[in-house]
Amino acid sequence: MIERQGDPVEGLIERARGGDEAALAELFDAYRSRLRGMVSLRLDRRLRGRVDASDVLQDAYLDLARRLPEYREQEGLPFFLWLRLITGQRLMLVHRCHLQTAMRDASREVSIYRGTMPQASSASIAGQLLGRMTSVSQRAIRAEVQVKLQEALNALDPTDREILVLRHFEELSNRDAALVLGLTKTAASNRYVRALKRLREALGPIPGLLGN
Repeated sequence: MIERQGDPVEGLIERARGGDEAALAELFDAYRSRLRGMVSLRLDRRLRGRVDASDVLQDAYLDLARRLPEYREQEGLPFFLWLRLITGQRLMLVHRCHLQTAMRDASREVSIYRGTMPQASSASIAGQLLGRMTSVSQRAIRAEVQVKLQEALNALDPTDREILVLRHFEELSNRDAALVLGLTKTAASNRYVRALKRLREALGPIPGLLGN
């Protein structure tokens, strides 16, 4: 959704700032499915079965209601990226609480750049990719492909791996992915193309994988 002055989203934001709870709920619901996908992909696999994406989103909604006035300070930042940041910070707090990891206070983060939320693991990315494929159905073959895929992902530069997640799974535009990573649009595009090429070279032609 493109957000410009005068668009419906802008009107909802203003109404929500004025205390309109229905507008706030409508704003969040407009992006709920994308946020759920982001949380599911980045949720630590050790927490599967203990933490549900819906619970993370519920807490993120409360964070949004409390922090909405802060959005005025995010000049030029698309609303979805700001909402994604708040949700990612909530997920970071969940990880810190359950895994007792030494993470900095995510609620104090103001940057939209990398490091403000958990990264997706190679296993999670591989699982998502294989879940979109219909050609690899036999269990043994599927397991072999997953191992090769995880190895190829682990061999990528972390930023290249992250831009695959942003573009391919979170469906961010090149512009928004560049904003998240603190890159120029050209650099972000080049990294995305390079990451795809290296994965395809490592894995060979597998129908249904990354557009093959």
